[in-house]
Amino acid sequence: MTSNLRIDAQRLWDSLMDTARIGGTPKGGVSRLTLTETDRQVRDWLKRECERLGCTVTVDEVGNMFALRPGRRADLPPIAIGSHLDTQPTGGKFDGILGVLGGLEILKTLHDAGYETNAPLMLVNWTNEEGSRFAPAMLGSGVYAGVFDRAYADSRADRQGVTFGEAIEAIGYRGDAKAGSVTFGAMFELHIEQGPILEQEEKVVGIVEGVQGMRWYEISVTGREAHTGSTPMPMRRDALVGAARLIDRIEAIALEHAPSAVGSVGLIEVQPNSRNVVPGHVFFTVDFRHPEDGVLDAMEQKLMAAVDGMAAQGALAVESRKVWESPAVRFDAGCLASVRRSAQAAGFPARLMISGAGHDAAYIARVAPTAMIFVPCAGGLSHNEEESTSFSECAAGAQVLLGAVLDYDGRGAERPS
Repeated sequence: MTSNLRIDAQRLWDSLMDTARIGGTPKGGVSRLTLTETDRQVRDWLKRECERLGCTVTVDEVGNMFALRPGRRADLPPIAIGSHLDTQPTGGKFDGILGVLGGLEILKTLHDAGYETNAPLMLVNWTNEEGSRFAPAMLGSGVYAGVFDRAYADSRADRQGVTFGEAIEAIGYRGDAKAGSVTFGAMFELHIEQGPILEQEEKVVGIVEGVQGMRWYEISVTGREAHTGSTPMPMRRDALVGAARLIDRIEAIALEHAPSAVGSVGLIEVQPNSRNVVPGHVFFTVDFRHPEDGVLDAMEQKLMAAVDGMAAQGALAVESRKVWESPAVRFDAGCLASVRRSAQAAGFPARLMISGAGHDAAYIARVAPTAMIFVPCAGGLSHNEEESTSFSECAAGAQVLLGAVLDYDGRGAERPS
């Protein structure tokens, strides 16, 4: 019954290229930080597209957008399809956006065919998934799932001191709905893999069983500014040297828990950042990830031991704080079965996998059955302007997403409403 429904691959691709112009960079990527003017523009575009299809668009208090397409049975909760439209400062055309526009293409396909699902369908755009402007990541879905509250979200500040609350008001996307009040019965998220496995194994589809655990930390090292030419080496309190030693230890900790552990320092600020001044202060971030929370506990203990050890030496003051923790997640068996049946029906080579990156689905899995679908990205490259996924891979992902949603919907009568 559903096998005759096909997404329009060219229409999907055109929408990806069109939205890439909103915040487009000279290198062919996208810089569309959350709650900026370009974020407002792409949100407005999405809202117009959904309303043209007859959807009702609701925005909640942290800017999450929900476009509802009615179904045949009002007693069934909606099936959500969603991801995010915000990007990294040097982001690509597909990270997050593919999941939203793939969902939009499904709504268009069903609209064109006059196909009425049993349950309503809901397209979702989650706010601040990336966490590049406001830490932590996945903030909108986190508030929705009850991990954070609105006050916490509003208090998050970017590196220029602008708060989330100020930014959302500035672009006009503070909605009236309370976070979590717009409910659904399940969610499917399509995404690029952001890693090399599917490409290396020549698989078109990843059936994502879960997301590895993640922890973010912020560390400040304070020494004393001094003249580089006249301050003897033994008398220096060089904050950058101290930070460098901690950063080296962070890499070592990840390697000590190979092959699944990763550890990164992605942001570093040096003050006063002058070529002839010994650095007096350094701020940097730490990102630890592993599929097992127990291993992350051990990695955290080693990091704190290194911080305490440096502080105990007395020359430098070291402060650290954990700003985010997302435990390892396992997705819903029923949703995964629908993804597997859809991939098989479409004839795409697929494999089971765990996501190395964080996604909104990780928080939504706490409140609703959830699954993810991956498609390859060239060279496993993401969070980069050269990020690339092919026309056929985008189409395959959207087709499997459509099939999974219709499969799940077709079994709706078997689940309690």
